[in-house]
Amino acid sequence: MLFSLSNKKAAITGSGSGIGLAIAQVFARQGAEVYILDWNEAAAQEAANSIVAEGGKASAYACDVSNQAQIAEIFQKIGPMDILVNNAGIAHIGTAETTTEADFDRVMNVNVKGVYNCLFAAIPLMKEKGGGVILNMASIAATIGIPDRFAYSTAKGAVLTMTLATAKDYLKQNIRCNCISPARVHTPFVDGFLTKNYPGQEAEMYEKLAKTQPIGRMAKPIEVAYLALFLCSDEAGFITGCDYPLDGGFTRLNN
Repeated sequence: MLFSLSNKKAAITGSGSGIGLAIAQVFARQGAEVYILDWNEAAAQEAANSIVAEGGKASAYACDVSNQAQIAEIFQKIGPMDILVNNAGIAHIGTAETTTEADFDRVMNVNVKGVYNCLFAAIPLMKEKGGGVILNMASIAATIGIPDRFAYSTAKGAVLTMTLATAKDYLKQNIRCNCISPARVHTPFVDGFLTKNYPGQEAEMYEKLAKTQPIGRMAKPIEVAYLALFLCSDEAGFITGCDYPLDGGFTRLNN
């Protein structure tokens, strides 16, 4: 079977919903034993239960990725792993002058320190197993100026460069590291954002946001998951230190 993950253990942060959940479901269908890590314990358990109900292998852990001690404890329970997907992240709207220090610190703690904490805990476990694959979730905001996304763009820029540094540092340990940079993806977060900020105009604003992608729509979480599957599979064994825009043409075709 192409892109088989049989006998592989995969830890996926932020996988109680949205993109992370889609990745966990696809990985499980391809034979991986998946570990659902999410701040929302109920969502994590529900995701794991749904995978098990389909015949897959899954366990749930409630965690705060910004808490290094908590991540270390969970990863020690998981043990030597083959795949780490750093997907957990939060959004923020604001410019440099409208972003408060508290909001800036909150975004950095989750989106940057959270990735670092997981790398810090997972890499020794991968070395113990003789290698592994790390996939980070960056964003087109890492490389393109997007209005009112100062803190978020800063954090995702860090994720991109952490990807490159990690790929370089662990070549000899047989650890590959890549990242995906999505444009807008239709997740529950998007629906919640529209309801909160544009009550009564949700459908209109959704269409407006969708059409900022030249392809004319937002991505589906499953489309991100399929790219993640390829990059974490043995078939992608020659790929490391790469960023993959998954953006419906946003990066290069938005004239």
